[in-house]
Amino acid sequence: MIKLLSTDFDGTLIAHDEQPPVLPGLFDAFRALRACGVKWAVNTGRSLWHLDEGLKREFHFPIEPDFAIVEERDIFLRASDGGWEPLGDWNGRAARDHTELFHLATPLLAEVLSFVERLDGASAIHDKGRFIGAVTRTNADMDKLCRFLDQLRARLPMFSYQRNTIYVRFCHEGYSKGTALSELARHLGVHADNVFAAGDHHNDLAMLDGKFAKFVTCPSNSCEEVKLAVRTAGGYLARGIASAGVLEALEHFGVWKNGVASV
Repeated sequence: MIKLLSTDFDGTLIAHDEQPPVLPGLFDAFRALRACGVKWAVNTGRSLWHLDEGLKREFHFPIEPDFAIVEERDIFLRASDGGWEPLGDWNGRAARDHTELFHLATPLLAEVLSFVERLDGASAIHDKGRFIGAVTRTNADMDKLCRFLDQLRARLPMFSYQRNTIYVRFCHEGYSKGTALSELARHLGVHADNVFAAGDHHNDLAMLDGKFAKFVTCPSNSCEEVKLAVRTAGGYLARGIASAGVLEALEHFGVWKNGVASV
């Protein structure tokens, strides 16, 4: 049965327009599942600092995850002092591969920057002097940008991207929420048949196709592409919003019923 939970954060655990943003019952379920040996990883596009802000100060989670997968690639485990430490050499390899990628993709990125500058209201995102992504004014404009990126990928297949609404981050094709989840499961000795994954947006697609997690789900507020991916993978489309949908899925898969964990 389920031994590892991988949940997106914003839109999957957190309903920003609901009160409360997270159902207290979800925390009860996570506590009970953890007592049965189930591990929980938040798998997010947020940075580690931003995730910590969300957990501790923004939404005041009464429990914290065992693992954090951040920026759709880096994996951290909870250290004994309450902080975070990298999982093995995965993060180092990711950094090296991305350095190589951005060097090889220099000509492509120049074309992307020119494309972004022609989109009304769009902005380039830079980090430490590196052009790493973009934000557009509308989802329709982001659709246009992603189609352009897909065309460029034919020239350099390792060049990929992660999209979340009107934001996009460029990345190495070997790193995603799905491959990071697979590495975490490998580290724990957990097979994909024992992994649960929940997400709501484009950057969650890589962990919801059934390859890295057998039990996949999405809340009702998910984008249509995610709903299609979950349906295609034989997963569960919840009726509830965000955490209500995740809790509903845990009940559907039989690991949380009537306030009792069963794994």
